Amino acid sequence: MSSYNIALNFEDGVTRFVECKAGEKVLDAAFRAKINLPMDCSDGVCGTCKCRAESGSYDLGDDFIEDALSDDEKAGGLVLTCQMVPQSDCVIAVPASSTMCKTEQSKFTATVTNVAQHNDAAVVLELDVDSIPPVFLAGQYVNIDVPGSGKHRSYSFSSAPGAPKISFLIKKIPGGVMSTWLESAQPGHKVQLTGPLGSFYLRAVERPLLFLAGGTGLAPFLSMLEVLVRANSEQKVHLIYGVTRDLDLVQVEAIEAYVAKLPNFTFSTVVAEAESSHPRKGWVTQHMPAECLNDGDVDVYLCGPPPMVDAVRKYFDDNGVKPNSFQYEKFTPNAAPVTP
Repeated sequence: MSSYNIALNFEDGVTRFVECKAGEKVLDAAFRAKINLPMDCSDGVCGTCKCRAESGSYDLGDDFIEDALSDDEKAGGLVLTCQMVPQSDCVIAVPASSTMCKTEQSKFTATVTNVAQHNDAAVVLELDVDSIPPVFLAGQYVNIDVPGSGKHRSYSFSSAPGAPKISFLIKKIPGGVMSTWLESAQPGHKVQLTGPLGSFYLRAVERPLLFLAGGTGLAPFLSMLEVLVRANSEQKVHLIYGVTRDLDLVQVEAIEAYVAKLPNFTFSTVVAEAESSHPRKGWVTQHMPAECLNDGDVDVYLCGPPPMVDAVRKYFDDNGVKPNSFQYEKFTPNAAPVTP
Protein backbone atom coordinates (compact mmCIF):
# COMPACT_ATOMS: atom_id res chain seq x y z
CA MET A 1 0.00 0.00 0.00
CA SER A 2 1.38 3.42 -0.96
CA SER A 3 1.83 6.36 1.37
CA TYR A 4 2.69 9.98 0.69
CA ASN A 5 4.72 12.71 2.37
CA ILE A 6 2.58 15.75 3.10
CA ALA A 7 4.38 19.01 3.94
CA LEU A 8 2.33 21.25 6.21
CA ASN A 9 3.62 24.82 6.00
CA PHE A 10 2.39 26.95 8.88
CA GLU A 11 2.10 30.74 8.93
CA ASP A 12 5.03 31.15 11.33
CA GLY A 13 7.41 29.45 8.87
CA VAL A 14 7.47 26.04 10.56
CA THR A 15 7.12 23.02 8.29
CA ARG A 16 6.04 19.60 9.54
CA PHE A 17 5.84 16.49 7.38
CA VAL A 18 3.24 13.80 7.97
CA GLU A 19 2.81 10.41 6.33
CA CYS A 20 -0.57 10.01 4.69
CA LYS A 21 -1.61 6.45 3.96
CA ALA A 22 -3.36 5.51 0.73
CA GLY A 23 -7.01 6.53 0.99
CA GLU A 24 -6.40 8.51 4.18
CA LYS A 25 -7.58 12.10 4.55
CA VAL A 26 -5.01 14.76 5.39
CA LEU A 27 -6.83 15.85 8.54
CA ASP A 28 -6.76 12.28 9.88
CA ALA A 29 -3.05 11.85 9.01
CA ALA A 30 -2.23 15.10 10.81
CA PHE A 31 -4.17 14.09 13.92
CA ARG A 32 -2.40 10.73 13.88
CA ALA A 33 0.87 12.73 13.98
CA LYS A 34 -0.56 14.77 16.89
CA ILE A 35 -0.91 17.92 14.80
CA ASN A 36 -4.22 19.67 15.41
CA LEU A 37 -5.06 21.30 12.11
CA PRO A 38 -7.96 23.78 12.24
CA MET A 39 -11.28 21.95 12.11
CA ASP A 40 -14.80 21.95 13.48
CA CYS A 41 -17.24 19.61 11.78
CA SER A 42 -14.78 17.32 9.88
CA ASP A 43 -17.67 16.57 7.51
CA GLY A 44 -17.11 19.09 4.70
CA VAL A 45 -19.79 21.46 6.00
CA CYS A 46 -18.16 24.31 7.95
CA GLY A 47 -15.03 25.16 5.93
CA THR A 48 -12.92 25.63 9.06
CA CYS A 49 -10.22 23.24 7.79
CA LYS A 50 -9.73 25.15 4.54
CA CYS A 51 -6.06 25.29 3.41
CA ARG A 52 -4.21 25.85 0.14
CA ALA A 53 -2.65 22.94 -1.76
CA GLU A 54 0.48 24.36 -3.37
CA SER A 55 1.59 21.20 -5.15
CA GLY A 56 0.64 17.58 -5.62
CA SER A 57 -2.40 15.66 -6.82
CA TYR A 58 -5.36 14.73 -4.67
CA ASP A 59 -9.06 13.87 -4.63
CA LEU A 60 -11.61 15.99 -2.77
CA GLY A 61 -14.59 13.76 -3.48
CA ASP A 62 -18.11 15.16 -3.46
CA ASP A 63 -18.97 14.96 0.24
CA PHE A 64 -18.83 18.68 0.99
CA ILE A 65 -21.16 21.62 0.44
CA GLU A 66 -20.43 24.70 -1.67
CA ASP A 67 -20.66 26.99 1.36
CA ALA A 68 -17.63 25.18 2.74
CA LEU A 69 -15.66 25.21 -0.54
CA SER A 70 -16.92 26.96 -3.66
CA ASP A 71 -16.02 25.93 -7.19
CA ASP A 72 -13.90 29.08 -7.56
CA GLU A 73 -11.97 28.30 -4.38
CA LYS A 74 -11.46 24.73 -5.49
CA ALA A 75 -10.17 25.92 -8.88
CA GLY A 76 -7.80 28.26 -7.04
CA GLY A 77 -6.18 25.42 -5.12
CA LEU A 78 -8.07 25.66 -1.85
CA VAL A 79 -8.92 22.37 -0.19
CA LEU A 80 -10.72 21.00 2.82
CA THR A 81 -8.24 18.83 4.71
CA CYS A 82 -11.13 16.83 6.16
CA GLN A 83 -11.94 15.70 2.59
CA MET A 84 -8.57 15.80 0.83
CA VAL A 85 -7.16 12.38 -0.05
CA PRO A 86 -3.64 12.73 -1.51
CA GLN A 87 -2.64 10.81 -4.61
CA SER A 88 0.98 12.00 -4.50
CA ASP A 89 3.31 13.91 -2.19
CA CYS A 90 1.73 17.31 -1.48
CA VAL A 91 2.59 20.70 -0.04
CA ILE A 92 -0.17 22.42 1.94
CA ALA A 93 -0.15 26.00 3.26
CA VAL A 94 -1.95 26.10 6.60
CA PRO A 95 -3.46 29.50 7.53
CA ALA A 96 -2.51 29.15 11.20
CA SER A 97 0.63 29.09 13.32
CA SER A 98 2.31 25.88 14.40
CA THR A 99 1.70 26.85 18.03
CA MET A 100 -2.03 27.17 17.41
CA CYS A 101 -1.96 23.69 15.90
CA LYS A 102 -0.13 22.37 18.98
CA THR A 103 2.93 21.24 17.13
CA GLU A 104 6.54 22.41 17.26
CA GLN A 105 9.72 22.62 15.27
CA SER A 106 11.62 19.38 14.74
CA LYS A 107 15.07 19.08 16.31
CA PHE A 108 17.86 16.72 15.28
CA THR A 109 21.58 16.29 15.80
CA ALA A 110 24.29 15.84 13.19
CA THR A 111 28.02 15.17 13.00
CA VAL A 112 30.50 17.35 11.15
CA THR A 113 32.12 15.45 8.27
CA ASN A 114 33.83 18.29 6.39
CA VAL A 115 34.54 22.00 6.66
CA ALA A 116 35.71 23.44 3.33
CA GLN A 117 37.07 26.98 3.16
CA HIS A 118 36.31 29.06 0.04
CA ASN A 119 38.74 31.98 0.00
CA ASP A 120 37.83 34.49 2.70
CA ALA A 121 34.24 34.53 1.53
CA ALA A 122 32.44 31.38 2.63
CA VAL A 123 32.60 27.95 4.19
CA VAL A 124 30.83 24.79 3.06
CA LEU A 125 29.75 22.80 6.10
CA GLU A 126 28.86 19.14 5.52
CA LEU A 127 27.09 17.04 8.12
CA ASP A 128 25.92 13.48 8.66
CA VAL A 129 22.55 13.35 10.41
CA ASP A 130 22.68 11.06 13.44
CA SER A 131 19.19 9.65 12.93
CA ILE A 132 16.73 9.71 10.05
CA PRO A 133 17.68 12.44 7.53
CA PRO A 134 15.40 15.47 7.80
CA VAL A 135 12.63 15.88 5.27
CA PHE A 136 12.49 19.38 3.82
CA LEU A 137 11.56 21.31 0.69
CA ALA A 138 14.32 22.56 -1.60
CA GLY A 139 14.94 26.17 -0.58
CA GLN A 140 14.12 25.86 3.11
CA TYR A 141 16.49 26.55 6.01
CA VAL A 142 17.31 25.35 9.51
CA ASN A 143 18.59 26.96 12.69
CA ILE A 144 21.98 25.58 13.70
CA ASP A 145 22.99 25.89 17.36
CA VAL A 146 26.55 27.21 17.58
CA PRO A 147 28.31 24.95 20.11
CA GLY A 148 29.34 26.69 23.32
CA SER A 149 27.67 30.00 22.47
CA GLY A 150 24.05 29.56 23.48
CA LYS A 151 23.14 31.10 20.12
CA HIS A 152 21.94 29.82 16.76
CA ARG A 153 22.26 30.94 13.18
CA SER A 154 19.97 30.27 10.20
CA TYR A 155 21.19 28.67 6.96
CA SER A 156 19.50 27.31 3.86
CA PHE A 157 20.21 23.74 2.80
CA SER A 158 22.52 23.63 -0.22
CA SER A 159 21.98 19.86 -0.41
CA ALA A 160 18.83 18.34 -1.85
CA PRO A 161 16.15 16.56 0.18
CA GLY A 162 16.98 12.91 0.75
CA ALA A 163 20.73 13.32 0.19
CA PRO A 164 22.91 11.10 2.44
CA LYS A 165 24.67 14.21 3.77
CA ILE A 166 23.32 17.70 4.37
CA SER A 167 25.34 20.80 3.52
CA PHE A 168 25.27 24.55 3.97
CA LEU A 169 27.04 27.48 2.32
CA ILE A 170 27.96 29.88 5.12
CA LYS A 171 29.23 33.44 4.70
CA LYS A 172 32.43 34.20 6.60
CA ILE A 173 32.00 37.10 9.00
CA PRO A 174 35.13 38.22 10.91
CA GLY A 175 34.38 37.76 14.59
CA GLY A 176 31.00 36.19 13.84
CA VAL A 177 29.70 33.54 16.23
CA MET A 178 29.41 30.80 13.60
CA SER A 179 32.50 31.88 11.65
CA THR A 180 34.60 31.76 14.81
CA TRP A 181 33.39 28.27 15.68
CA LEU A 182 33.99 27.04 12.14
CA GLU A 183 37.66 28.04 12.43
CA SER A 184 38.16 25.15 14.88
CA ALA A 185 35.33 22.80 13.85
CA GLN A 186 36.57 19.31 13.06
CA PRO A 187 35.02 16.11 11.70
CA GLY A 188 33.30 14.35 14.58
CA HIS A 189 32.01 17.49 16.28
CA LYS A 190 28.29 17.48 17.02
CA VAL A 191 25.70 20.17 16.32
CA GLN A 192 21.98 20.47 16.94
CA LEU A 193 19.63 21.76 14.27
CA THR A 194 16.00 22.90 14.30
CA GLY A 195 13.77 22.85 11.26
CA PRO A 196 12.94 22.79 8.44
CA LEU A 197 11.67 26.35 8.32
CA GLY A 198 10.67 28.93 5.76
CA SER A 199 8.17 29.55 2.96
CA PHE A 200 10.88 30.03 0.31
CA TYR A 201 10.91 26.74 -1.55
CA LEU A 202 10.54 25.37 -5.05
CA ARG A 203 6.91 25.16 -6.12
CA ALA A 204 5.51 22.95 -8.88
CA VAL A 205 7.50 23.65 -12.05
CA GLU A 206 5.08 24.48 -14.85
CA ARG A 207 6.89 27.25 -16.77
CA PRO A 208 10.40 28.69 -17.21
CA LEU A 209 12.33 29.61 -14.07
CA LEU A 210 14.58 32.56 -13.29
CA PHE A 211 16.84 32.13 -10.25
CA LEU A 212 18.52 35.22 -8.79
CA ALA A 213 21.19 34.54 -6.16
CA GLY A 214 23.16 37.05 -4.14
CA GLY A 215 26.34 35.84 -2.39
CA THR A 216 25.68 32.83 -0.16
CA GLY A 217 22.05 33.14 -1.23
CA LEU A 218 23.24 30.66 -3.86
CA ALA A 219 22.70 27.82 -1.35
CA PRO A 220 18.97 27.17 -1.83
CA PHE A 221 19.37 27.19 -5.61
CA LEU A 222 21.91 24.37 -5.48
CA SER A 223 19.27 22.35 -3.66
CA MET A 224 16.59 23.32 -6.18
CA LEU A 225 18.78 22.46 -9.18
CA GLU A 226 19.37 18.97 -7.85
CA VAL A 227 15.64 18.48 -7.35
CA LEU A 228 15.04 19.56 -10.96
CA VAL A 229 17.62 17.01 -12.15
CA ARG A 230 15.90 14.24 -10.21
CA ALA A 231 12.55 15.24 -11.72
CA ASN A 232 14.00 15.19 -15.27
CA SER A 233 12.70 18.71 -15.72
CA GLU A 234 12.90 20.12 -19.24
CA GLN A 235 11.78 23.65 -18.41
CA LYS A 236 14.17 26.49 -19.16
CA VAL A 237 16.10 27.59 -16.08
CA HIS A 238 18.42 30.58 -15.93
CA LEU A 239 20.46 31.44 -12.84
CA ILE A 240 22.08 34.84 -12.31
CA TYR A 241 24.62 34.74 -9.48
CA GLY A 242 25.67 38.17 -8.24
CA VAL A 243 28.46 38.95 -5.75
CA THR A 244 30.43 41.94 -4.54
CA ARG A 245 34.01 40.77 -5.26
CA ASP A 246 35.66 38.20 -7.49
CA LEU A 247 36.61 36.17 -4.39
CA ASP A 248 32.94 35.92 -3.46
CA LEU A 249 32.22 33.72 -6.49
CA VAL A 250 32.21 30.32 -4.78
CA GLN A 251 30.95 26.90 -5.88
CA VAL A 252 30.88 27.99 -9.53
CA GLU A 253 32.10 24.49 -10.44
CA ALA A 254 29.02 23.04 -8.76
CA ILE A 255 26.81 25.30 -10.86
CA GLU A 256 28.68 24.41 -14.06
CA ALA A 257 28.05 20.72 -13.42
CA TYR A 258 24.31 21.31 -13.83
CA VAL A 259 24.78 22.55 -17.40
CA ALA A 260 25.51 18.93 -18.35
CA LYS A 261 22.96 17.37 -16.02
CA LEU A 262 19.96 19.63 -16.63
CA PRO A 263 18.66 20.31 -20.16
CA ASN A 264 17.90 23.97 -20.88
CA PHE A 265 19.87 25.23 -17.85
CA THR A 266 22.04 28.31 -18.29
CA PHE A 267 23.70 30.66 -15.83
CA SER A 268 25.75 33.82 -15.60
CA THR A 269 27.84 35.46 -12.89
CA VAL A 270 27.99 39.16 -12.08
CA VAL A 271 30.51 41.06 -9.91
CA ALA A 272 29.61 44.48 -8.50
CA GLU A 273 33.09 45.77 -7.63
CA ALA A 274 34.22 48.36 -10.17
CA GLU A 275 37.86 47.19 -9.96
CA SER A 276 36.94 43.66 -11.01
CA SER A 277 38.07 42.32 -14.37
CA HIS A 278 34.97 40.10 -14.56
CA PRO A 279 33.23 40.27 -17.97
CA ARG A 280 29.91 41.20 -16.36
CA LYS A 281 30.11 43.97 -13.79
CA GLY A 282 27.40 45.78 -11.90
CA TRP A 283 24.13 44.43 -10.52
CA VAL A 284 22.01 41.45 -11.50
CA THR A 285 19.32 43.80 -12.82
CA GLN A 286 21.80 45.03 -15.44
CA HIS A 287 22.37 41.52 -16.75
CA MET A 288 18.84 40.14 -16.88
CA PRO A 289 18.10 39.07 -20.49
CA ALA A 290 14.57 39.84 -21.65
CA GLU A 291 14.16 36.28 -22.90
CA CYS A 292 14.61 35.00 -19.34
CA LEU A 293 11.55 36.99 -18.28
CA ASN A 294 9.52 35.31 -21.06
CA ASP A 295 6.98 38.17 -21.27
CA GLY A 296 5.98 37.47 -17.67
CA ASP A 297 5.31 33.76 -18.15
CA VAL A 298 8.07 32.89 -15.70
CA ASP A 299 8.44 31.96 -12.04
CA VAL A 300 11.11 34.08 -10.36
CA TYR A 301 12.99 33.00 -7.24
CA LEU A 302 15.32 35.45 -5.50
CA CYS A 303 17.53 34.89 -2.46
CA GLY A 304 19.99 37.55 -1.37
CA PRO A 305 20.70 40.45 0.99
CA PRO A 306 17.97 43.07 1.50
CA PRO A 307 19.48 45.71 -0.86
CA MET A 308 19.51 43.17 -3.70
CA VAL A 309 15.94 42.09 -3.05
CA ASP A 310 14.76 45.70 -2.91
CA ALA A 311 16.65 46.56 -6.13
CA VAL A 312 15.10 43.65 -8.06
CA ARG A 313 11.61 44.50 -6.84
CA LYS A 314 12.12 48.13 -7.88
CA TYR A 315 13.45 47.02 -11.26
CA PHE A 316 10.36 44.91 -11.85
CA ASP A 317 8.04 47.75 -10.81
CA ASP A 318 9.85 50.40 -12.87
CA ASN A 319 9.90 48.22 -15.99
CA GLY A 320 6.41 46.80 -15.69
CA VAL A 321 7.68 43.26 -15.20
CA LYS A 322 4.95 41.06 -13.73
CA PRO A 323 6.16 37.47 -13.45
CA ASN A 324 3.63 34.70 -12.97
CA SER A 325 5.02 34.29 -9.46
CA PHE A 326 7.79 35.98 -7.51
CA GLN A 327 9.18 34.16 -4.49
CA TYR A 328 11.91 35.95 -2.58
CA GLU A 329 13.84 35.69 0.65
CA LYS A 330 15.96 38.37 2.29
CA PHE A 331 18.80 37.37 4.56
CA THR A 332 21.27 39.16 6.79
CA PRO A 333 24.35 37.49 8.31
CA ASN A 334 23.00 37.31 11.86
CA ALA A 335 19.27 36.91 11.34
CA ALA A 336 16.83 34.34 10.06
CA PRO A 337 15.77 34.75 6.42
CA VAL A 338 12.67 36.84 5.84
CA THR A 339 10.11 35.91 3.21
CA PRO A 340 7.18 38.08 2.12
